[in-house]
Amino acid sequence: MKGIIEGLLYVQGDLGLTIDQVSEILEITPEEAKELILSLKQDYIDEDRGLRINYLGNSFKLTTKEEHKEYFKKLLENPRNNILSNQALETLAIIAYNEPITRIDVDEIRGVDSAYVVRRLLAKGLIKECGRDDKPGHPILYKTTDEFLDYFGLSSKEDLPKIEELKQEDNEDKDLFKSTYKED
Repeated sequence: MKGIIEGLLYVQGDLGLTIDQVSEILEITPEEAKELILSLKQDYIDEDRGLRINYLGNSFKLTTKEEHKEYFKKLLENPRNNILSNQALETLAIIAYNEPITRIDVDEIRGVDSAYVVRRLLAKGLIKECGRDDKPGHPILYKTTDEFLDYFGLSSKEDLPKIEELKQEDNEDKDLFKSTYKED
Protein backbone atom coordinates (compact mmCIF):
# COMPACT_ATOMS: atom_id res chain seq x y z
CA MET A 1 0.00 0.00 0.00
CA LYS A 2 2.87 2.41 0.74
CA GLY A 3 4.15 1.86 -2.80
CA ILE A 4 0.74 2.80 -4.18
CA ILE A 5 0.66 5.95 -2.04
CA GLU A 6 4.16 6.84 -3.24
CA GLY A 7 2.99 6.50 -6.84
CA LEU A 8 -0.14 8.54 -6.17
CA LEU A 9 1.95 11.34 -4.61
CA TYR A 10 4.24 11.31 -7.64
CA VAL A 11 1.33 11.46 -10.09
CA GLN A 12 -0.38 14.29 -8.16
CA GLY A 13 2.78 16.43 -8.11
CA ASP A 14 2.12 19.94 -6.74
CA LEU A 15 -1.50 19.16 -6.00
CA GLY A 16 -0.66 16.60 -3.34
CA LEU A 17 -3.10 14.24 -1.66
CA THR A 18 -5.35 14.60 1.34
CA ILE A 19 -5.92 11.78 3.80
CA ASP A 20 -9.52 11.58 2.58
CA GLN A 21 -8.36 11.10 -1.03
CA VAL A 22 -5.99 8.31 -0.03
CA SER A 23 -8.71 6.73 2.08
CA GLU A 24 -11.19 6.83 -0.79
CA ILE A 25 -8.77 5.57 -3.46
CA LEU A 26 -7.40 2.71 -1.36
CA GLU A 27 -10.80 1.97 0.19
CA ILE A 28 -9.47 2.15 3.74
CA THR A 29 -10.36 4.24 6.76
CA PRO A 30 -8.92 7.74 7.12
CA GLU A 31 -7.02 6.53 10.20
CA GLU A 32 -5.39 3.72 8.18
CA ALA A 33 -4.57 6.17 5.38
CA LYS A 34 -2.96 8.59 7.84
CA GLU A 35 -0.94 5.78 9.42
CA LEU A 36 0.34 4.60 6.01
CA ILE A 37 1.27 8.12 4.90
CA LEU A 38 3.11 8.85 8.14
CA SER A 39 4.94 5.52 7.88
CA LEU A 40 5.98 6.34 4.31
CA LYS A 41 7.01 9.83 5.45
CA GLN A 42 9.23 8.21 8.08
CA ASP A 43 10.81 5.99 5.39
CA TYR A 44 11.80 9.15 3.49
CA ILE A 45 13.56 10.68 6.51
CA ASP A 46 16.54 8.37 5.90
CA GLU A 47 19.47 10.61 4.93
CA ASP A 48 20.22 8.51 1.84
CA ARG A 49 16.91 9.53 0.26
CA GLY A 50 16.59 12.53 -2.05
CA LEU A 51 12.88 13.03 -1.51
CA ARG A 52 10.61 13.63 1.43
CA ILE A 53 6.92 13.92 2.13
CA ASN A 54 5.72 17.28 3.41
CA TYR A 55 2.33 18.36 4.68
CA LEU A 56 1.66 21.61 2.81
CA GLY A 57 -1.61 23.36 2.05
CA ASN A 58 -3.77 20.70 3.75
CA SER A 59 -2.29 17.88 1.68
CA PHE A 60 0.73 15.60 1.60
CA LYS A 61 3.22 16.26 -1.20
CA LEU A 62 6.34 14.54 -2.47
CA THR A 63 9.15 17.14 -2.46
CA THR A 64 12.92 17.30 -2.75
CA LYS A 65 15.08 17.77 0.31
CA GLU A 66 16.10 21.35 1.01
CA GLU A 67 19.66 20.30 1.85
CA HIS A 68 20.18 19.11 -1.75
CA LYS A 69 19.02 22.32 -3.45
CA GLU A 70 22.52 23.34 -4.61
CA TYR A 71 22.64 20.20 -6.80
CA PHE A 72 19.18 20.78 -8.23
CA LYS A 73 20.20 24.34 -9.04
CA LYS A 74 23.31 23.09 -10.90
CA LEU A 75 21.14 20.77 -12.96
CA LEU A 76 18.71 23.50 -13.94
CA GLU A 77 21.39 26.09 -14.67
CA ASN A 78 23.62 23.83 -16.78
CA PRO A 79 23.20 24.82 -20.47
CA ARG A 80 23.56 21.19 -21.56
CA ASN A 81 20.43 20.39 -19.57
CA ASN A 82 18.36 23.18 -21.10
CA ILE A 83 16.74 21.01 -23.74
CA LEU A 84 13.00 21.61 -23.69
CA SER A 85 10.49 18.78 -23.98
CA ASN A 86 7.56 18.98 -26.38
CA GLN A 87 5.32 19.62 -23.37
CA ALA A 88 7.51 22.54 -22.29
CA LEU A 89 7.56 23.99 -25.81
CA GLU A 90 3.78 23.68 -26.07
CA THR A 91 3.30 25.34 -22.69
CA LEU A 92 5.74 28.13 -23.56
CA ALA A 93 3.91 28.80 -26.82
CA ILE A 94 0.58 29.01 -25.00
CA ILE A 95 2.01 31.42 -22.45
CA ALA A 96 3.83 33.54 -25.04
CA TYR A 97 0.75 33.99 -27.23
CA ASN A 98 -1.73 34.46 -24.36
CA GLU A 99 0.22 36.22 -21.62
CA PRO A 100 -0.54 37.02 -18.95
CA ILE A 101 -2.23 33.67 -18.34
CA THR A 102 -2.95 31.40 -15.38
CA ARG A 103 -1.78 27.80 -15.14
CA ILE A 104 -5.41 26.68 -15.07
CA ASP A 105 -5.99 28.44 -18.41
CA VAL A 106 -2.88 26.73 -19.80
CA ASP A 107 -4.27 23.40 -18.54
CA GLU A 108 -7.59 24.05 -20.31
CA ILE A 109 -5.86 24.84 -23.61
CA ARG A 110 -3.50 21.85 -23.37
CA GLY A 111 -6.12 19.48 -21.98
CA VAL A 112 -3.70 18.14 -19.36
CA ASP A 113 -2.23 19.26 -16.04
CA SER A 114 0.70 21.64 -16.60
CA ALA A 115 1.85 22.16 -13.00
CA TYR A 116 5.10 20.24 -13.41
CA VAL A 117 5.96 21.88 -16.73
CA VAL A 118 5.20 25.37 -15.40
CA ARG A 119 7.37 24.67 -12.36
CA ARG A 120 10.27 23.60 -14.63
CA LEU A 121 9.87 26.65 -16.87
CA LEU A 122 9.91 28.90 -13.79
CA ALA A 123 13.06 27.18 -12.51
CA LYS A 124 14.73 27.65 -15.90
CA GLY A 125 13.77 31.34 -15.87
CA LEU A 126 11.81 31.14 -19.14
CA ILE A 127 8.58 32.33 -17.50
CA LYS A 128 7.83 34.35 -14.39
CA GLU A 129 4.95 35.30 -12.15
CA CYS A 130 3.50 38.67 -13.11
CA GLY A 131 0.57 39.17 -10.76
CA ARG A 132 -2.74 37.63 -9.79
CA ASP A 133 -5.93 37.15 -11.79
CA ASP A 134 -9.27 38.53 -10.59
CA LYS A 135 -10.87 35.07 -10.84
CA PRO A 136 -11.90 33.31 -7.62
CA GLY A 137 -8.85 32.22 -5.67
CA HIS A 138 -6.77 34.86 -7.45
CA PRO A 139 -4.55 32.41 -9.37
CA ILE A 140 -1.04 33.44 -10.34
CA LEU A 141 -0.53 34.96 -13.79
CA TYR A 142 2.52 33.96 -15.85
CA LYS A 143 4.39 35.56 -18.72
CA THR A 144 7.59 34.92 -20.63
CA THR A 145 10.92 36.49 -19.64
CA ASP A 146 13.87 38.05 -21.40
CA GLU A 147 15.60 34.67 -21.00
CA PHE A 148 12.78 33.20 -23.12
CA LEU A 149 13.61 35.72 -25.86
CA ASP A 150 17.34 34.95 -25.57
CA TYR A 151 16.74 31.18 -25.64
CA PHE A 152 14.83 31.45 -28.94
CA GLY A 153 16.98 34.24 -30.42
CA LEU A 154 14.18 36.79 -30.46
CA SER A 155 14.64 40.51 -29.90
CA SER A 156 11.02 40.96 -28.78
CA LYS A 157 7.70 39.13 -28.64
CA GLU A 158 6.79 40.79 -31.93
CA ASP A 159 9.34 38.46 -33.57
CA LEU A 160 7.17 35.45 -32.77
CA PRO A 161 5.45 34.00 -35.85
CA LYS A 162 1.92 35.33 -36.27
CA ILE A 163 -0.85 32.84 -35.54
CA GLU A 164 -2.31 33.42 -39.02
CA GLU A 165 1.02 32.39 -40.60
CA LEU A 166 1.12 29.22 -38.52
CA LYS A 167 -2.46 28.34 -39.47
CA GLN A 168 -1.66 28.91 -43.14
CA GLU A 169 1.40 26.63 -42.88
CA ASP A 170 -0.74 23.95 -41.23
CA ASN A 171 -3.28 24.14 -44.07
CA GLU A 172 -0.56 23.92 -46.70
CA ASP A 173 0.90 20.85 -44.98
CA LYS A 174 -2.50 19.17 -44.94
CA ASP A 175 -3.11 19.88 -48.62
CA LEU A 176 0.33 18.52 -49.52
CA PHE A 177 -0.35 15.39 -47.49
CA LYS A 178 -3.68 14.78 -49.19
CA SER A 179 -2.25 15.31 -52.66
CA THR A 180 0.71 12.99 -52.05
CA TYR A 181 -1.08 10.08 -50.39
CA LYS A 182 -4.35 8.89 -51.87
CA GLU A 183 -6.55 6.23 -50.43
CA ASP A 184 -7.57 3.37 -52.70
